[in-house]
Amino acid sequence: MNNFPLEEATLSSLQLELASGTLSSFDLVQAYLGRIANKDGTNSILEINPDALFLACQMDRERKAEKLRGPLHGLPLLIKDNIDTADGMHTSAGTLVLADNYAKQDAFIVGKLREAGAIILGKVNMTEWANFMSEPMPNGFSARGGQVRNPYGSFDVGGSSSGTGAAIANNLAAAGIGTETSGSILSPSSSNSLVGIKPTVGLVSRSGIIPIAHSQDTAGPMTRSVEDAAILLQVMAGTDKEDPATLSAPALPDYTASLQKEGLKGKRLGIDGHTLDSLPPEKRELMDKAFTVLRAQGAELINVQVPKITRESSVLYHEFKHGVNRYLRKVSAHLPAHTLKEVMEWNRINTGAALVHGQDILEAAEKTDGMLKQAEYLQDRLADIRESRTEGLDPVMADAKLDAIIFPSYYGCDIAAKAGYPSITVPAGYTEAGEPFGITFTAGAFEESTLIEIGYGYECATKHRKAPK
Repeated sequence: MNNFPLEEATLSSLQLELASGTLSSFDLVQAYLGRIANKDGTNSILEINPDALFLACQMDRERKAEKLRGPLHGLPLLIKDNIDTADGMHTSAGTLVLADNYAKQDAFIVGKLREAGAIILGKVNMTEWANFMSEPMPNGFSARGGQVRNPYGSFDVGGSSSGTGAAIANNLAAAGIGTETSGSILSPSSSNSLVGIKPTVGLVSRSGIIPIAHSQDTAGPMTRSVEDAAILLQVMAGTDKEDPATLSAPALPDYTASLQKEGLKGKRLGIDGHTLDSLPPEKRELMDKAFTVLRAQGAELINVQVPKITRESSVLYHEFKHGVNRYLRKVSAHLPAHTLKEVMEWNRINTGAALVHGQDILEAAEKTDGMLKQAEYLQDRLADIRESRTEGLDPVMADAKLDAIIFPSYYGCDIAAKAGYPSITVPAGYTEAGEPFGITFTAGAFEESTLIEIGYGYECATKHRKAPK
């Protein structure tokens, strides 16, 4: 490989090198494998695609024949271990019970990534069952993969897309894919100085992703720049006839057209005082500095009060049992569990390895009927929609004529998740100790273009992101 600086390389810069012939995809995959071998002190990588180098050669041959597949042609990506890949890698959601699970077909988004030319370099570790197994389980822990660590130091790595966050921050691939039900893209992105986009539910297919809750689940990009996130989102988004949520999505815009340096000019952004009050002084100071930048770039900041949802909702428990049982019934017959009940029984038999932090959340989910017909579920689902949308974000946005609402770090993820609305988090600096800190912008349904404009404008004005030392 030539002397191209791989660290902090963007998708566009890598494509320029590949197009010029000074770099090949085979070189690139080797370089990232070398970094994984020498620099992954974070325990972020779960397994490597055994076909990665062969696929790189194929991409190089196609490039030489001028048969480029798309914007990701020949670029190595890492994806979360709850996303199906029909190749030599497992899909386990970090569990031991599914450690031998080979998916029979690619998740819809994996198919789209491959169609665009991406090389799936490997699977990354994650919080087991996407942080829906036990209350005491720390972010980034799985029985199969162990504990993911933050590359910036002894800070929370965030979750549940912990491995994606740590690996991409540590420059172990060109970009990564995470998933979110409530905070699982925004949290590790903020904690690892990354850009993360949690899309509107229905913009990106959920087919072939081990679920928590169909009402809130989505996959999204986790990258080192807003531009890279926009490029990835463009590829990932689209209609999937197997996922009804995607059928009502509007026509897909060109997200890269929203990469405007003056994207903040004229934007009306709400500041939620609730979340600011809970910040420690050092992080409050980082937010105040961010507000100064936003105003200087032409945004108008308006104080608003986003209603806080304090009611406990049973929705995730009901939808988890329903969704996981549906997923498990399709896995291979040789696996030890094909229902949530069988998962729990297998875990009890293998307690020492499988239940390091218990399984109280799984036990609570198993107590539901799994049919989504119980009054508790239906009442809570309707209340979630009402409190997050019609009595929550919708009137706040409409009354103040807002383009987006600002939250520190991943605060505010819960109400946006219940509403199914999109958010973007962008690096906003570091504490004195070096802990990364992000700023999150949340908008209405399918307003990803607006969020990319805001995020890109802020990123261009600040350029906060630094690679881990």
